[in-house]
Amino acid sequence: MHVVVVGATGNLGTSVLAALAEDPAVDSILGVARRRPTLESPKTEWAQADIAADDLVPLFEGADAIVHLAWLIQPSHDLARVWRTNVEGSARVFRATADAGVSALVYASSVGAYSPGPKDRAVDESWPTHGVPTSFYARHKAEVERRLDQYEHLHPETRVVRLRPGLIFKRGAASGIRRLFAGPFLINPLLRPSLVRVVPDIPGLRFQAVHSHDVGEAFRLAVTRDVHGAFNVAANPVLDPEELGRILGARAVHVPARAARVFTALTWRLHLQPTPPGWLDLALGVPIMDTSRAENELGWVPRHSSGEALLDLLDGLREGAGLETPPLTTDTSRVEEVLTGVGQTENL
Repeated sequence: MHVVVVGATGNLGTSVLAALAEDPAVDSILGVARRRPTLESPKTEWAQADIAADDLVPLFEGADAIVHLAWLIQPSHDLARVWRTNVEGSARVFRATADAGVSALVYASSVGAYSPGPKDRAVDESWPTHGVPTSFYARHKAEVERRLDQYEHLHPETRVVRLRPGLIFKRGAASGIRRLFAGPFLINPLLRPSLVRVVPDIPGLRFQAVHSHDVGEAFRLAVTRDVHGAFNVAANPVLDPEELGRILGARAVHVPARAARVFTALTWRLHLQPTPPGWLDLALGVPIMDTSRAENELGWVPRHSSGEALLDLLDGLREGAGLETPPLTTDTSRVEEVLTGVGQTENL
């Protein structure tokens, strides 16, 4: 089996490559990225391409499956640029899959595609996917779901799988995650659990997380097994202020949701951090996902709890950990991050 992984150098992409390489059914992998990495991965060759502009068909020809992971989080102050990659670029990946005659397409959707929903019970994959309107990430994920609906209607011969993971953490992605979401002013050594004394208790803050390596395994299963449709992917337990306090040995302190949003919006507009307030709306709005279908039909069981995934990330953040790819490279010059614009660039 020959698999093409589009967006292979990020947090999830590097985990998908590792999982596929361990499967004897996978003979070869083509990792496609906008910037060529120095990372070496078994069975993997690299190709450089921008999904928003380059011809993808020659890269896809002869493949047995396409795994589409490419996505921009930044620049959050240039949403036209982000839309071109996330939405129009995804549509180009789908068209190239059809034009190259590839029989399977596995797409990385997200819990962020879901419409606002309950926090006190879990919903399955039939929950509406119209996103949280104030989050550009959610709007883009929802729009790509619609584009994929159209693709499935026009190409019923293609086996289409969409995985919808919760927040994805791992140590090796720490530097990249810091640049994307926290920015250059985060003081890494303070992220030691013994120094985290309080966690914010924001009403409605209840979310799911999963280790990147476990999501990589879910993608391997989706590629190699005869399954189709949507699958929720998340680990237990659900993370809320009480659980976060238990994991970190910290005390939950009430913070009004409005105050948290005003603070996030102000610091984003002042370019002090790269995360717009829509991300907070997303965290407070998306439902809790039922992962039964992934467990029963994919045979997917996470090896890490959500708490273990979070602690792995915190360890990496404290140490400035990364991998040998442009998105995940170990901590770079924070002065350069400031000079190029917090939230205005793709952060290397």
